[in-house]
Amino acid sequence: MMGKITTQLVITGAERRGRPKSIQPGNREWVTLIAAISAAGWSVPPFLIFAGQYHLSAWYEEDIPRDWAIAVSDNGWTNNELGVEWLKHFNAHTQARTVGARRLLIIDGHRSHQSLEFQELCKENNIHMLCMPPHSSHLLQPLDVGCFSPLKRAYSREVESLMRNHINHITKLEFLPAFKIAFNRAFTPANICSAFRGAGLVPLQPEAVLSKVDAQLRTPTPPAALPEAPWVAQTPSNARKLEAQSSLIRERVRQHKSSSPASIIEAIDQLKKGAEVMMLSAELMRDQISSLEKANSAASARRRRSKRRIQKHGVLTKGAGEDILAQNEANQQIAHEERQGGARSGLSQRAQRRCTRCKETGHNSRTCNANTINIE
Repeated sequence: MMGKITTQLVITGAERRGRPKSIQPGNREWVTLIAAISAAGWSVPPFLIFAGQYHLSAWYEEDIPRDWAIAVSDNGWTNNELGVEWLKHFNAHTQARTVGARRLLIIDGHRSHQSLEFQELCKENNIHMLCMPPHSSHLLQPLDVGCFSPLKRAYSREVESLMRNHINHITKLEFLPAFKIAFNRAFTPANICSAFRGAGLVPLQPEAVLSKVDAQLRTPTPPAALPEAPWVAQTPSNARKLEAQSSLIRERVRQHKSSSPASIIEAIDQLKKGAEVMMLSAELMRDQISSLEKANSAASARRRRSKRRIQKHGVLTKGAGEDILAQNEANQQIAHEERQGGARSGLSQRAQRRCTRCKETGHNSRTCNANTINIE
């Protein structure tokens, strides 16, 4: 998801069981990822679907691989047409790596996978579809088992980094570099192989799934009562508390005679700890300022980029988008040179004066031969 980054407040009843779910605010924009992985440990380049009608030039100036594909739809969701386009994308990146004559494609029951054109394209390319039963992808789909969850966590960390840098709104230009980092961290060979193993597919282990289906009822363990912690001296966290702690130490030193110095030593230790915390906070603040400056510089560079429309609807890979931008730039350069050449030609033509009598170039009316009178 993209859009405004805000904190979310989740309110549930005390008797609720399970993990509560928050309602998403209306200032979010959906982006769809269609991904595919192989049991050999590699993945097909991502197929992203943005909400919109036009491809913008700034998308293809980001530092993403050339084989990543970007499509657009009105709501950012897939449909029958984009489902077929993704299958062509899948076929192009798996055909050369096929072991044997056929490929097995494990899919869910989305309607875009059930269109006649999708199925005919699978038959033409020797792709066998295996559609999972409804509501079973969390157990049978390797992507759901081992890849999408790490992807969400990695992307959340990138969003938190943007929030720390005071970037509170994610556009497509901020999304692409953040998603690239998250995708590379989540779709690793180890995670991909673990996903197929967790789904019981490679190696084939049906028990890995069946053991999760057999639910066993149990009585929840009541939470243990927390013991009351003894009071301890608090470390000063600001200048006012530091001054109070210093005054306390001076007073105890003044009153100390033959009593144990344990309380004074403890107060000094707390004062030392407070000073260390403040120094660490200052170091973290310097690091945050440096990170913020880098984020602002990157955001400024993205805002300065041109957002020209380069294609309506359809699908473009990063490489195809770069080629279109290069061709457009070349066409603009040629047109500019032609305009410059035409302007220079016009100036040269205007510089050649003509005679007002004979309309010829190279002389004026005073030196024109038309003024000469022949006398015989």
